[in-house]
Amino acid sequence: MTYDPDNIFAKILRGEIPSNKVYEDDDTFAFMDIMPRADGHLLVIPKTPCRNVLDASPEQLAAVMSTVQKMAQTVLRAFSADGVTIQQFNEAAGGQEVFHLHFHVLPRHDGVSLRAPGQMGDFDVIAGHADQIRSAL
Repeated sequence: MTYDPDNIFAKILRGEIPSNKVYEDDDTFAFMDIMPRADGHLLVIPKTPCRNVLDASPEQLAAVMSTVQKMAQTVLRAFSADGVTIQQFNEAAGGQEVFHLHFHVLPRHDGVSLRAPGQMGDFDVIAGHADQIRSAL
């Protein structure tokens, strides 16, 4: 499979589609998921083209995982969470919908189930959650 430079995350990286950024460094970009399954649900992606774990370089994986860990620690503080769920999918059969490597970081609270997938969130609420995350960084 080849990388599609017109996928939605590539467009976000190029500034063609808006996003609610919470963190960025030289190699990675973290932003809020617009269909959050939990309060504070965010995504971490590499800035370089990469379809998924199956074609990622060791350097891309190392950079992304470092940011995933940083963001997991941050959402724990920002939301006084009891834990964090980290999800990553590869190829359509594995559940991947956007074919640019990305990790979901979801703060979790005991006894609170994830919301159903595919439901658009309230952008004002998401923006507030982004502010909480940026403040906790």
